[in-house]
Amino acid sequence: MIIDIITIFPEFFETFLQTSIIKRAIEDGLVEINCHQLRDYSDRKHQKIDDTPYGGGAGMLMQFPPFYEAIKALKKKDSHIIMLSPQGRLLTQSVATDLSTYNHLILLCGHYEGIDARVEALIDQEISIGDYVLTGGEIPAMILSDAVIRLIPNVIAQESYEEDSLQKGWLKYPQYTKPDSYEGYEVPEILKSGHHQNINDWRKRESIKKTYEKRSDLIDKMTLTDHEQKILDEVKSKNKS
Repeated sequence: MIIDIITIFPEFFETFLQTSIIKRAIEDGLVEINCHQLRDYSDRKHQKIDDTPYGGGAGMLMQFPPFYEAIKALKKKDSHIIMLSPQGRLLTQSVATDLSTYNHLILLCGHYEGIDARVEALIDQEISIGDYVLTGGEIPAMILSDAVIRLIPNVIAQESYEEDSLQKGWLKYPQYTKPDSYEGYEVPEILKSGHHQNINDWRKRESIKKTYEKRSDLIDKMTLTDHEQKILDEVKSKNKS
């Protein structure tokens, strides 16, 4: 996969690209990430890329021509162009999974009061990381890239992300490691039993329980199996008692 990021702050990504799983994925040739300075595509004096909005209003707006020229230079037949925006579709695990199947992503990072609306004619979708406003699209671009890259085959073990929270809709079950006892805080005995079926059953129940208690809104979006519904009903009943 190739990810091209269009930004006025390419240096913002330096540590991100040199750290942990992202760094290894780049070194292993599984992903190529390029940060492009938007100002390089401006023909104005001092490479200016913003101006006042038509009709008045506070702040400065990023201009259309630099984005147009950058996209024209980078776009390929299989490119998928994304503008990071609080007005976009919410980034979820399902969205990240879908994006991980593309060969080429182009990410547009806005700043100031946003980008000239004509850019919407050039993009494939807008994506938001949440219902709040940041100073720019760089942090959202890093979050989206991180969420997508870890799902690319061979970046991490498939079984690792298949058990992630939200990968199948549910939050992940509680996890523990050594020591099994510390200052009165204990690891559940079932996890030390070696009985894999019982452990799997416990994890499934705990996953449903955690989702119900922490993010019950997620359950409203799911189609539950009969087994999952039965566990959920038991969890609800136990919580009421």
